[in-house]
Amino acid sequence: MFVWAYWRTIFTRPMMPLEEFHLPPADRQLLEREDRAESVQEVLRRVAKELPVYTRTASGAIRFCDRCHLVKPDRCHHCSVCNKCILKMDHHCPWVNNCVGFSNYKFFLLFLAYSLLYCLFITATDMPYFIRFWTNSLPDTQAKFHIMFLFFAAAMFFISLSSLFSYHCWLVCKNRSTLEAFRAPVFQHGPNKNGFSLGASKNIRQVFGDEKKYWALPVFSSLGDGCSFPTCLVSQDPEQAPVPAGQRPPVVGPGGAHPFPPRPARGSQTWLLGGGSSETESDGGKQRDSRGKRGTSNPGMTIEKET
Repeated sequence: MFVWAYWRTIFTRPMMPLEEFHLPPADRQLLEREDRAESVQEVLRRVAKELPVYTRTASGAIRFCDRCHLVKPDRCHHCSVCNKCILKMDHHCPWVNNCVGFSNYKFFLLFLAYSLLYCLFITATDMPYFIRFWTNSLPDTQAKFHIMFLFFAAAMFFISLSSLFSYHCWLVCKNRSTLEAFRAPVFQHGPNKNGFSLGASKNIRQVFGDEKKYWALPVFSSLGDGCSFPTCLVSQDPEQAPVPAGQRPPVVGPGGAHPFPPRPARGSQTWLLGGGSSETESDGGKQRDSRGKRGTSNPGMTIEKET
């Protein structure tokens, strides 16, 4: 399990933003010609109005990557090592030579957990021989130095991994990334370090998924598409237009084996905050709603009801 989780953490490609977040060629040329910051922000606001983007920079501007030429989705950051924008980026880990983000964060947590258990197992099984080494009960061979080195190496890694794993467990329960723990995400009404937190139980489900039988396995089971996330904020950004369900194409997971279900920000929020009802029941309710209210179309009432 340790090797499997380590392998998945290393070779799972970090997910990048969808094509709809990239600037169209016309807007990209317009930005290159504009020198005033106000005009640039006007163009970005017009582009971001059709996207499920609710976080801002510290100055309240649209989050834009001038290297990838795209409007950054919520919780997305540009990695200077990989030289690309990573969805829900946590950090770039030199131990796995890969960016830890939305597509492999679960694998990274399992890698830490199984590493911790592995070091604990080695320390526990080596302890009797280590005690015999200090009491001079072992034969005087070179093997006793191997036993001493193995014990200290496993114990030191166990201590260091314990603190790192505990820290990431705390981050999962708070629904924060390492970057967000150091710098709180900024919403329309200002910074909010708990803006994405839905409660410990639902925060854990966002990373590990709904089916507990997959939690201990290094297979992708996280909820969402990595581009939009439900928030605990009640107020809706007035600049953002509602994202109709079904417009976003399905996102294929790393290796093409596991599809990431497209879920707009508002749909995810309703689904998670509503107690975890299944998508089938939700879709059936929508169909019954549409049959019962056919002929009426009031966007204002729809937004108020969904909020």
